[in-house]
Amino acid sequence: MAFYDDLIASTEVERNDLLSIPFIQMGAAGKLSLESYIAFLTQAYHHVKHTTPLLMATGGRLPGRLEWLRDAVAEYIEEELGHQEWILNDIEACGGDKEAVRHGTPAVATELMVAYAYDTVYRINPAGFFGMVLVLEGTSVSLATHAAGNIEKSLGLPKKAFSYLNSHGSLDVGHVDFYEKLMNRLDSDEDKKAVIHCAKVFYKLYGDIFRSLPLIPLGDK
Repeated sequence: MAFYDDLIASTEVERNDLLSIPFIQMGAAGKLSLESYIAFLTQAYHHVKHTTPLLMATGGRLPGRLEWLRDAVAEYIEEELGHQEWILNDIEACGGDKEAVRHGTPAVATELMVAYAYDTVYRINPAGFFGMVLVLEGTSVSLATHAAGNIEKSLGLPKKAFSYLNSHGSLDVGHVDFYEKLMNRLDSDEDKKAVIHCAKVFYKLYGDIFRSLPLIPLGDK
């Protein structure tokens, strides 16, 4: 079995647990209030702003035997630069205060996921960071564009309020194919175990972010 297929099979339970979270299901169905959508974007900003620094750290920590993976990290960095600003612009388009979010403090669940990401890179195994890539990009492909369209209709927001979700839904389809080829090149059992372990943990930590968000149904105050 190719490693990517093993990775998907090994994390199925954790992935299903994430996708079953009420906030995610209501978002995909377009049943969230504006307050809930802005709360989601706020926490997204506080972890997405670390994507480029984490990728840079990963590239710097990878051993010489994974030089080919470092090249891939450089490509990821080029594509991820500035995405946190898209989120702030979406918040502004929703009527939120993007500068308050920029200078605000993340929720504890968000802070813990980010801290674990850095810990993975610096203490465990930098290749394990690709477990987080699986969780975040895989979830985007499954939900982002679909959720954006439904939330846009239900809340009557302009398309410019969904640049983050729409871009990641379409962009990450290509990313997943690229990611699959990268993972199938891993030949170290240690690296493979690190990716699987970290993916399992990231599914839990990312899920905790959604579990911590205010679940305010559409129409409720």
